[in-house]
Amino acid sequence: MFSQEQWANLLADFLEEARELIQQAEAALLELDQGNGDPEILNGLFRAVHTLKGSAGLFALDAFVAFTHQQESLIMRVRDEGAQLDQAQISALLAGLDVLRAEVVRLGEGAAPADLLADNPEQYARLLALMGETNRLPVASEPTAEVEREPHDEAPASWHISLRFSSELFQFGFEPASFLRYLGKLGQINHLQLVHAALPQWRDFDAECCYLGMELELVSPASKAEIEAVFEFIAELSQIRILPPESRVQDYLNLINELPEENALLGEILIKSGLLTAKELAEGLTLQASAQPDTRLGALLVQQQMVPPAVVEQALTKQGQIREKRQAESAYIKVSAHKMDELINLVGELVISAAGGEMLAKRKADGELLSAVSAINRHVEQIRESALRLRMVEIGETFVRFQRLVRDASQDLGKQLTLRIEGGETELDKSVVERISEPLTHLVRNAVDHGIESPEERQQAGKPAQGSIGLNAYHESGSIVIEVRDDGRGLDPARIKQKAIQKGLIPPEIQLSDSEVYQLIFEAGFSTAEQVSNLSGRGVGMDVVRRNVEALRGTIELDSELGAGCCVRIRLPLTLAIIDGFLVSVGDTPLVIPLEMVTECLEADGRQDPPCYDYRELRGRPLPLVHLRQHFSIEGQQNKRENIVVVRHGKQQLGLIVDQLLGEQQIVIKPLGSLFSQLKDISGSSILGSGQVALILDIPGMLQRMHGVGQHSPLRHLAS
Repeated sequence: MFSQEQWANLLADFLEEARELIQQAEAALLELDQGNGDPEILNGLFRAVHTLKGSAGLFALDAFVAFTHQQESLIMRVRDEGAQLDQAQISALLAGLDVLRAEVVRLGEGAAPADLLADNPEQYARLLALMGETNRLPVASEPTAEVEREPHDEAPASWHISLRFSSELFQFGFEPASFLRYLGKLGQINHLQLVHAALPQWRDFDAECCYLGMELELVSPASKAEIEAVFEFIAELSQIRILPPESRVQDYLNLINELPEENALLGEILIKSGLLTAKELAEGLTLQASAQPDTRLGALLVQQQMVPPAVVEQALTKQGQIREKRQAESAYIKVSAHKMDELINLVGELVISAAGGEMLAKRKADGELLSAVSAINRHVEQIRESALRLRMVEIGETFVRFQRLVRDASQDLGKQLTLRIEGGETELDKSVVERISEPLTHLVRNAVDHGIESPEERQQAGKPAQGSIGLNAYHESGSIVIEVRDDGRGLDPARIKQKAIQKGLIPPEIQLSDSEVYQLIFEAGFSTAEQVSNLSGRGVGMDVVRRNVEALRGTIELDSELGAGCCVRIRLPLTLAIIDGFLVSVGDTPLVIPLEMVTECLEADGRQDPPCYDYRELRGRPLPLVHLRQHFSIEGQQNKRENIVVVRHGKQQLGLIVDQLLGEQQIVIKPLGSLFSQLKDISGSSILGSGQVALILDIPGMLQRMHGVGQHSPLRHLAS
């Protein structure tokens, strides 16, 4: 028996697997909804739902199993008929997945299992109606709706049965041999192939686990339903395939494709499919040994007319799939997020220690020590980069989730929409991906609700009836840029400015460029929507979007063309843990500038008592300057020689006047405490090798404040 802790761990594993399976099923449904007729997508959908049902059965979640069974039955019926799911069926299945997802969340919070069929009668009735069944009561243990094919007479016939048992079979009190004995009462087992490839090494062997499978031939006058009834009690603990006597070659091809991927040998795959006996395999191997060295077994079997050519081709395809999957599985291991965070923290401490060692070596002026420390620092940098790559994930998985949102919203609003995804392979830190999902959701909802016009409006404007929303991600200057773009009505600068004046956000006489006007929509409570919908329009979202993006040390900007569409562009750092920094100082105060934002360094004019904010010409263009000593009120005597560090973020440039340039250094970012949460133009801190605390400059935030809208903008005040 399992202990309470073991059972809790098993349940947690099931819930994690359930989330993944529901996500896989939803992705498959959305693919089918877009017209992709690949049969493998429908098969993948069925496997995900079937696995979900079987896993829930192991935990006695009967209501979960019963509800999932209805989903599975609908998918199976469509698949067996060789048809495709229509819009109504896809909508019903997506709604069912929402019910299952909510139940997984409840179970994860420690709630008792709910009666999903009783609690969702409309959803259940909808599934029954789509299957043409309206008077049937829900039964948790009802058999899978297979299309039965009865023998034409009572004469014995040869059935092929493929069995794969769950490893937990013994733990539930079942034993495979008992089912063979019961089958013996229905007929005669002429051939049985024991599949034992899943047996582990002896040191990993568990006597309470079942590692076996079977391929057998049963000669019996029984019907398929009678044979299925033999395995009724282990239906949730087994994968059972029964091929009737009149099965065609295509049925065997399908069986080969559905076999558990546990053995890559062509001969054994053919044996399992019932098209080759062990004796015939032995004969084939003998012929192969006496043939030319490069003669393939499949060709010999076809030549001797032991198996049809199509079956060999399918088996060879199966071999390739097995090899690819095994190589992929062997290339990955699962590591908990907690362990990854611990590793990153330790690497951060290593970076700080290595910087301290380098500083000490420079102070000692020992050449050999400096050389050794330099080598250590190179390896530390490699370790840092490798550790950070471990936390990198592709953003495409986050993008794909919006397909469902766009689909549901288009149906609710009566709009025709399509979602285009580009740059899904772009990688960034897992923690950033998790925290950017909510801002992206709001931006996509805004595009769906306010950006895209109705089909009638679009046709009147000379546009196609179907609107387009695009999600794109790409790397730029050490940052990642995420774009949410639509081809809708765009933003009206005059209307936005008028609304801002009405709300008192800006004075009526102020002159603003279009890009500055667009920034007004990120103010709290600002909205130009005429109507409030279920998606947006309340004016409580865009300010939250900007706040969440800034919390990730990112910036958000907006481009629009009236009548042509809108593009919201978010710039984010690749990681939140360790960065390459450019160390400078003002007096005795060390400051860190993110290295990817530094473009060049210049010598300052050296004027006494310079203004805090100023301009100078740089290659024919004005460069705004900020004297950091005055800006941060740093005390101390001004150096005779000062330097300008030119930084760039997006399209904006800024010159920072500092005393000394101390060079590049790996910087471990330490968050500021709540006491400093309102501190302007500082995004974090770091500990240097000397033990000093260095503040990290928030360059995106500083640029935004310097070039901001309103009279609080220092540069705007200077220009006026």
